[in-house]
Amino acid sequence: MFDQVFMQNAFIAGTVISIVAGIVGTFVVARSYNFLSHSLSEIAFAGAAFGFFIGWPPLLGMVIFTILAALSIGGLENAKVRQDNVTSAVSAFAIALGILFLALGHTANSAATGILFGSVLGISHTDLLILAGMALGVFIVIFLFYKPLRLLAFDEAGLLLSRGKKTWLKILFLVVMALSVAISSQLVGSLLIFVLVTLPAASARYYQGSVGRLMTLSVFFALFGTWTGLALAYVTNLPTSAFIAGIEVLIYLLSIWLAKE
Repeated sequence: MFDQVFMQNAFIAGTVISIVAGIVGTFVVARSYNFLSHSLSEIAFAGAAFGFFIGWPPLLGMVIFTILAALSIGGLENAKVRQDNVTSAVSAFAIALGILFLALGHTANSAATGILFGSVLGISHTDLLILAGMALGVFIVIFLFYKPLRLLAFDEAGLLLSRGKKTWLKILFLVVMALSVAISSQLVGSLLIFVLVTLPAASARYYQGSVGRLMTLSVFFALFGTWTGLALAYVTNLPTSAFIAGIEVLIYLLSIWLAKE
């Protein structure tokens, strides 16, 4: 299996994506942004379709659309309008735009399938470098702002910052979240991004512990699902995303069951 270059690239990409999703997902779940991450996955679909339509790399379209959407929706967090309603409306509009862009661009069925369900087995060396660069940016931001981001996610009331600085910190987190969604789409596609960004972290919370332990468990669950899913996809010649989603759901259900024991 590892004699094949495409599998080597797939495992490297899957590892990088899982680490990003596991770390960022810990903050996403702690802030109860699960629904927002699901909505961003649909917005990523519109971004990728837009990229195909105008001749851009799909990943670039995803990054632009998810960042703009995350900032727009996040800006309404303290507004009188209910954020979940606005998020639902934006998601529905994004799906409609995605379908429209695919139709206008006469996108091939294989390309559309890659957007929706991921195409990690076809990832190139250049794609890998771009992915690694984006992931490195996320890691640097988290490393530099780890303490305030941790407080923002787990103890916002204890975050002793002025209102303006706290707003900028939220914006920074939303940008990191949007980048993570775009990165994860390369592995599981826009429809199943939330599987990697939220489920491993949600499973880890049932085992309690420090923030560091939650992150470690979240990354472990993401890596286990990704590596196993890639191996099963290679053996069976079936979609990788289906196996990853199934494994992460099983881990989540097992975590719930063990927590009740």
